[in-house]
Amino acid sequence: MKRIDAIRHLQASVRVPGSKSYTQRALILAALAEGKSWLRNALDAEDTVRLIQALRALGARIRRDGEDLIVTGMDGALTPPGRALFLGNNGTAMRLLTGVVSLGTGTFTLTGTRRLCERPVAPLAEALKSLGVDIETGGDRGGCPPVTVRGRGLPGGRVVLRDLDSSQYVSSLLVAAPYAAGDLTVVLEGRVPSLPYVEMTVEAMRQFGVEVRRDDPRTFIVPHGQRYVGGTHRVEGDVSSASYFFLAAAVTGGSVRVGNIHPRTRQGDIRLLDILEELGCSVRRGEDEVEVSGRGLAAGKRVFDLGDMPDMVPTLAVLSALRPGRTVITGVAHLRVKESDRLAALAAELHKTGIMAHETPDGLVVEGGTPRGAEIETYDDHRIAMSFAVLGLAVPGMAIRDEGCVAKSFPRFWEELEGLTA
Repeated sequence: MKRIDAIRHLQASVRVPGSKSYTQRALILAALAEGKSWLRNALDAEDTVRLIQALRALGARIRRDGEDLIVTGMDGALTPPGRALFLGNNGTAMRLLTGVVSLGTGTFTLTGTRRLCERPVAPLAEALKSLGVDIETGGDRGGCPPVTVRGRGLPGGRVVLRDLDSSQYVSSLLVAAPYAAGDLTVVLEGRVPSLPYVEMTVEAMRQFGVEVRRDDPRTFIVPHGQRYVGGTHRVEGDVSSASYFFLAAAVTGGSVRVGNIHPRTRQGDIRLLDILEELGCSVRRGEDEVEVSGRGLAAGKRVFDLGDMPDMVPTLAVLSALRPGRTVITGVAHLRVKESDRLAALAAELHKTGIMAHETPDGLVVEGGTPRGAEIETYDDHRIAMSFAVLGLAVPGMAIRDEGCVAKSFPRFWEELEGLTA
């Protein structure tokens, strides 16, 4: 159990690791590419390790050189691994690789932890079936992993995705599309959460030499015959990880400068800075850093739709516990199928601290007040652990159970957090 020391007058600097989302996309594109790629500042964490193991089993050669990864690609020619690929609780890898393995010839099975096998993939499986892919899902719930693909290559075609619970289904189809037998068109209808992550995928594909045509904002066309080409790519810093240090400044009334963050990134979580400014914080945006200074938090009711940045819900929920007034978070029903049921987890753990919070059909309501210290259950969810740990900087007596779960995305989190108070 990790006990947190409260702090006053915080003045600190920190540098965050490479983006988990960019690292995973770059790894997959480099593995599919022709030639060799150098991925600078790539994240080294549990999720990326699981993905690297799977890509090696599919035929890519990957080695680490300090903070860099060197990838020799397969040029689209996947090798059936002869065994199930275990992905831990890496939902991004599960969904992106489901599309990728449809390019191969042979049988490919993707599986993971019990929790991963409760996380849906049905919309992606149905989309691939509509394109002619032989795919089956299993698990205790229908439409969840394990996923088995009996690959014969990916035909082209047109697929319509409606009212999704994850944008990763879209990214999965786009990533595989250049190696399809024909042009692939993906049309989005209804609500699609986390759309900035699709833009991130399109940008990463462009960096590796593949163009995605857009007839309108919700239609993506990938002409066949394109190939990813290896090269040197720098992975930008992880805004999701940076958010905990932005939060540290806000809850303590101090100041934290976070390096390795590009303020004009395509990572949707950067919009948290706008919310912090609305709630009374001061934000300075530099070329490759962001500095947040906390002030008195604005009072009164606030409503925030976080559908495009759901990973910021734990961060904002914790901040809302200290803000005088009601905070209503909407647009995030899909958080029930993340590493944990994050809406239920947040409500339960906030209650332990004496803060009133309750779930709604698509979000969370938090009544700000004066939280007290508590032992926080993490539900094996890195974002629950990190957000409540930061609350402990302002609230004495906080302790985090199963603190090792942060290894999923930020293995050095505890060292960096302790460094704030050094």
